[in-house]
Amino acid sequence: MDTYTVLLVDDEEDVIRVIMRKIDWEGIGFTVIGYANNGAKALEMVEEFQPDVVMTDIKMPYMDGMELSNHIKTEFPATKILFFTGFDEFEYAKEAVHLEAEEYILKPVNALELTNVFTQMKIKLDQEISEKRSKEILQKYYMESLPLLQANFYSTLIEGKIMEDEMAKYLSDYQISFLGPFFCCLVIHTSSSQIPQNMNPLLLSTSVQKQAKEYLGEKWKAKCFSYLENTVMIVQLKSENRLSKLTDECDRFCKYVHRIIGAVVTVGIGRVCQNIIELAQSYNSAREAVSYRVIYGSSRAINMKEIAPREMRESSSVNEIKLSNLFKTIRLNSDEDIIEAANRYFDYISFPTKSLQQYQIDVMELISSLYRFTINNDIDNEEFSGNIKNLYARLLDLDSDALRKWLIDISLSFSERLISVRSSSAKSFVFKAEDYVHNHYFDEELSLSSVCEALNVSNSYFSTIFKKETGNSFIGYLTDYRMERAARLLIETNEKSYIIAKNVGYADPNYFSYVFKRRFGVSPSKYRTEHTESEK
Repeated sequence: MDTYTVLLVDDEEDVIRVIMRKIDWEGIGFTVIGYANNGAKALEMVEEFQPDVVMTDIKMPYMDGMELSNHIKTEFPATKILFFTGFDEFEYAKEAVHLEAEEYILKPVNALELTNVFTQMKIKLDQEISEKRSKEILQKYYMESLPLLQANFYSTLIEGKIMEDEMAKYLSDYQISFLGPFFCCLVIHTSSSQIPQNMNPLLLSTSVQKQAKEYLGEKWKAKCFSYLENTVMIVQLKSENRLSKLTDECDRFCKYVHRIIGAVVTVGIGRVCQNIIELAQSYNSAREAVSYRVIYGSSRAINMKEIAPREMRESSSVNEIKLSNLFKTIRLNSDEDIIEAANRYFDYISFPTKSLQQYQIDVMELISSLYRFTINNDIDNEEFSGNIKNLYARLLDLDSDALRKWLIDISLSFSERLISVRSSSAKSFVFKAEDYVHNHYFDEELSLSSVCEALNVSNSYFSTIFKKETGNSFIGYLTDYRMERAARLLIETNEKSYIIAKNVGYADPNYFSYVFKRRFGVSPSKYRTEHTESEK
């Protein structure tokens, strides 16, 4: 059984204590996480604890229940609100309805009535959570989202951003079947400059995609999706020699859509591969084939293997993919995983399996990529602080085992430096926030949202980092800093309390006095008296 949290808000503390004592909260499925005697304090507690229910009085000092509820509904829409008040006025009731309050209860509240209200609230909360957790509903949401998830997977696949060991899980989760045994990418480009009169280019491109699905989709077991303003199809072939048949059919398709809807379409046909992890290379060659339309003309299919057979050797994008996998492991995984990834990459570029020239090129690309990695991640490494040419010459002189060890050591070093950089970044982030407070504490509009906007970061991420680094919430830090400034002003100046309140960001001097007393245990005037007398 789920237990829900309640925050009680009333400026009459006796009322709250009676409610806490007379209701069997645990028995009806609730826990009181605390209480506040004004709306401003309540809002701080809501931001920190995010209770399921807030039961609040309406008329309170500093911030009334209506204003508090407005804030809650805007920033925490899932939180339920109950009003209880001794002011039986129609305008209040109307406003409560407008704020979508769950209940409007008049004081004095008896235990039976309140127990019934919260019992019904528990039933409603249970139903809402049950709906969200319902396997059937979640399955429905999932199936509705599946086409978008699949399209996103295909896009990531042709970008070369999926690791081989992740593939099976993606295919299972997204209910995708690749039977092959051979695969090929098609890039279907619709001209945006040569379109029928009065035809919208986007509608024309959408129509071409629909025709492609009907004309090519079923026969070639194609996966079809949009990517970078083109239609991309991943087709499946029973054998490599079916490629010429596919080229002919794509050529006929180009002429068909030109005749039927007037679209000028070029289909680029990429290299054939046996592993879907290699589809990034097939896509790159298909996209390159489309660019040859300036030479061979549009409204036709262009097969990269036919027009540039000598260029169909292994693409350098394979190297890029393998390097990307190594860098991803350095960023996210343990030392053991990093060593394994470095060994895998070294096995790929190792000299015995390649020509001397290709080996030298791979080592040069490795150094270049490692250097870019240091720059992009603010890593200070002495290997890359000197002459890169000298480093390249030195590495080429190393034997296989020594070069492998160097790659492993530099990868582990990068991982260690990244951890240090992240820690420094978090501390720098907090310093900036604290500095912002020091320069804007007098602004009564200063809040968690405004500092996050200034730092260009989300509230949730900021709050997590700030609390982790300082041990205090941002609101707590801001309040403490304002109070310390106020205490200094009370001792060092003769300004009135309401002037000091305004100078440290409080528009309401009464609320300032309340917060000050909560912080120091005495009122501002008494604090001034005690400290000025002690100095004499």
